Amino acid sequence: MRACIIAVGTEMLTPFRVDTNSLFITERLNEIGVDVRLKLVAGDDVEELMEQFRAALAWADVIAMTGGLGPTEDDITRVAVARVLEAPLELEEAIVDRIRERFMKRGLTMPEINRRQAMVPRGAVVLPNPNGTAPGLWMEHGRTAIVLLPGPPREMKPMFDAVVHHRLAPRAGGAALFRRVLRITGRTESDVDARAQPIYGTWTSQAVPITTTILAVLGQIELHLTARAASRAEADAALDAAVAELGGALGNSIYSVDGRSLETVVGDALRSKAFTIAVAESCTGGLLASRLTDVPGSSAYVDRGVVCYSNRAKVESLGIAEALLAEHGAVSEPVALAMADAIRVQATASVGAGITGIAGPDGGTPQKPVGTVVIAIVTGREARVRTFQFVGAREQVKFQSTQAALNMLRLMLDQ
Repeated sequence: MRACIIAVGTEMLTPFRVDTNSLFITERLNEIGVDVRLKLVAGDDVEELMEQFRAALAWADVIAMTGGLGPTEDDITRVAVARVLEAPLELEEAIVDRIRERFMKRGLTMPEINRRQAMVPRGAVVLPNPNGTAPGLWMEHGRTAIVLLPGPPREMKPMFDAVVHHRLAPRAGGAALFRRVLRITGRTESDVDARAQPIYGTWTSQAVPITTTILAVLGQIELHLTARAASRAEADAALDAAVAELGGALGNSIYSVDGRSLETVVGDALRSKAFTIAVAESCTGGLLASRLTDVPGSSAYVDRGVVCYSNRAKVESLGIAEALLAEHGAVSEPVALAMADAIRVQATASVGAGITGIAGPDGGTPQKPVGTVVIAIVTGREARVRTFQFVGAREQVKFQSTQAALNMLRLMLDQ
């Protein structure tokens, strides 16, 4: 079954509001095997909404619409749907009575404008709303199930759950969609796809079909695997086999198959080895320490962090030799190694990390352009240092620097 979600409200076409209802609805529909093929955000224009709704009716098995069920003139969802379906709106006094009672319980008189919320397209089933004044509506048109839901999440969510359980699940055929996300770092999107496509290209025709989407986000690549199966156990077996195949092709560049972030993976590795870490940061300004301490329980392994932005700070806070800075420059492998080792010794930590670079937009030279970042990881037994050339604006360079530092640390801990 294929679904379309339409969020109604001009406010969501501005920078100030975001449609989050569609994420919840997508998750619930996937759980019963309904595949969401299109999401729309529509403004408060009846003719435009009618056009979008009519187009969805041509192909969708399920149309879920949120918002536009309030009492004001710009709440036009009922009107648009009724016109397209040629189902006249009729006032249901029972709904008016429920809305009036809700106001009375709060010591208020119901405004007459709220009677609009009791206008129901002929043939629609009214869905009760114990958390608000706007009832939901259920309709069927040919093969298409149509559900109109209020916009506020606290009203929409329980209403939609009831619809899924009682009305949509029996129509969905029993199979559900199950997902697995592989997170990869240290490789480009084209490299990941070149290695993975010959594998996942064969999965759509197997007993439990799996579809794959590749997504590039800052500092990492994600492979989203979706299996359609009758049970969680059946899906897990197919997804486990798929993950194993991809692992053989992509190796240790896969850092997570269970939803964990890179900083969580690193934190778990530090904790399992009873290691502690201290970090010295220049161009990242404390972002590495921030990401490490974003993980609950990180006090078990994070000892300290020092932001030594200037050369003077590197000398005074870490004891970096002025001669080393003069000879190699602050952005250099010898200085990054010295930073990592100095903070490790200072903290008596198991691991030290040092980051120094040029985040931009100024400060680059032909020899060391903007985006040049040097990262060092030092333990009591091993030291690694690498020079990177990142692209993007200042914030992007800073994030990619911490991503690379966490990945270097992960690989060292994984030995």
